[in-house]
Amino acid sequence: MPGTPKQASLPPWGYAVAGATGAVLANAVVYPLDIVKTRLQVQVKRQPTDPKPLTTNAHHYTSTFDAISKIVSDEGIIGLYSGINGALIGVASTNFAYFFWYSSIRAYYISFQALPRPPNTATELSLGALAGAVAQVFTIPVAVVTTRQQTQSKGEKKGLIDTGREVVQSEDGWTGLWRGLKASLVLVVNPAITYGAYQRLKDVLFPGKKSLRPWEAFRSSTVLGAMSKALATIATQPLIVAKVGLQSRPPPARNGKPFKSFIEVMKYIVEHEGLLGLFKGIAPQITKGLLVQGLLMMTKERLELLFVLLFAYTRRVKSEKLRKMADAAAAKAQQSLPVIAK
Repeated sequence: MPGTPKQASLPPWGYAVAGATGAVLANAVVYPLDIVKTRLQVQVKRQPTDPKPLTTNAHHYTSTFDAISKIVSDEGIIGLYSGINGALIGVASTNFAYFFWYSSIRAYYISFQALPRPPNTATELSLGALAGAVAQVFTIPVAVVTTRQQTQSKGEKKGLIDTGREVVQSEDGWTGLWRGLKASLVLVVNPAITYGAYQRLKDVLFPGKKSLRPWEAFRSSTVLGAMSKALATIATQPLIVAKVGLQSRPPPARNGKPFKSFIEVMKYIVEHEGLLGLFKGIAPQITKGLLVQGLLMMTKERLELLFVLLFAYTRRVKSEKLRKMADAAAAKAQQSLPVIAK
């Protein structure tokens, strides 16, 4: 049907399954980077005069490679995959909810258009932000539990259920499972920043060009895509660090007193580490983001194509079956006509 958007070729759950599967595979591949960036983000730079350690971990990490080597030395290779079960459950649920709500909201929006057509860029970003916000509300409890698991020391390792129970039994009660929700809702603007940075960089490198040559298109989609994603990550990194600080156990120096807001986390970090402390863990954060984005979209598109072919095959089989049934009914009717005539 002319004017029908590509999204109509699959039901919402098809896009949700494809997105969730791609996200799980991508995050499983880069999970060691995820746990390293989380450990880097929750630790607070320690001063010689500090009476208590300012981090929930026994070791203090100076870089990504230092964190990897110390984690492997202390906990073995398995330490780089601490909390992976909960993390992948969280990734699957978040991405399933996101792609389901995004495709549903998008289809609902298009259905109200006088002439069905894809929404413009601003509307597309708004729909994505809305879907992301809805997904966060339903799935953030898993993210909170996973962050706690990733920052547990070697002698305090707990399973997903036990860690969740620990969160609920804290002074926050059940609401503790939604710690960092405000920061997460603000972070749904990350794709908008990515797209805006991409367009600006494209205008700078290819001024006045509305169509690009093949090599220029390749350069635009890879180099500019990576640069825009990195810029978006840098712009939102303080919020990312604050969210991790809210969701993890409070550092020993606070005597178990949890942070009340992401603003309080930021103030605490700036007080002990300066402004640069708000950007700790930026290297593994950017690396992980770039790898996950590429792997996720590559896998998602292949699965969507597979689902489209599967649905087309199923429809063809049903159509052939109905045609055979109709032919059989017609033949039977023709055979009975002479009998009726007599």
